[in-house]
Amino acid sequence: MRETPENKPTKDQTAFSRKVGAQETRKLKARHNARQSVWFGLGMTGLIGWSVVVPTLLGVALGIWLDSRYSGGYSWALMLLILGLVIGCANAWHWVTHEDQAMHEKFEDTNDE
Repeated sequence: MRETPENKPTKDQTAFSRKVGAQETRKLKARHNARQSVWFGLGMTGLIGWSVVVPTLLGVALGIWLDSRYSGGYSWALMLLILGLVIGCANAWHWVTHEDQAMHEKFEDTNDE
């Protein structure tokens, strides 16, 4: 359709159209993210759990092996359990911080539109 002075949209109409378009885009993103949020939350919980458990168990296993090979006045298993737990918690903290930043960036992008 060819624009003529009679059917040319006014400034108010184009601003309104952009506003409606931005709201529709936000609504579609919210619907899309709502479906993912339950599975995303479960997946993140599993990721955080495993990121703590795996280094802790590896530390215990290595500690038990060292205790059986090199007996001494202190327990390698206990020391490496604590070390593995600290490493696992730091790893989980990294993932939570990373995902929190990604969510905030996505929220800011949505608000900019």
